Amino acid sequence: MIILSLEQVKNLHKKLLIGTGGLNGIRDEALLDSALVDAFQTFDGAELYPSTAAKIARITYGLVCNHPFIDGNKRIGMYVMLVLLELNHIDAAFTNEDIIRIGLEIAQGKMGDKRLLSEILEHSQ
Repeated sequence: MIILSLEQVKNLHKKLLIGTGGLNGIRDEALLDSALVDAFQTFDGAELYPSTAAKIARITYGLVCNHPFIDGNKRIGMYVMLVLLELNHIDAAFTNEDIIRIGLEIAQGKMGDKRLLSEILEHSQ
């Protein structure tokens, strides 16, 4: 799986805020790091998120829910999801409305990473 480093996500966040507005800065770098590595956990030798799409869903969920940045957590979460899908050759067709709805539902606690994975799989068929 092609991943993004901590520094790459920070740079994407800065660029995103230049284009869309908001306050730049990290609220908690440990939570940012956690969001990026959580998808690679194992238990008893087995991956908890075995597919690339499941890992992307978990990273997206972590970025939105961990609130590692001062501002733009939903935006960076959804942007990173789209970038990772493209980098990993998962052709998913989301509308702007889909992205907004999914980001809001994750932030409001209405969508977890498993449902997000379902959304990714549904939009990539």
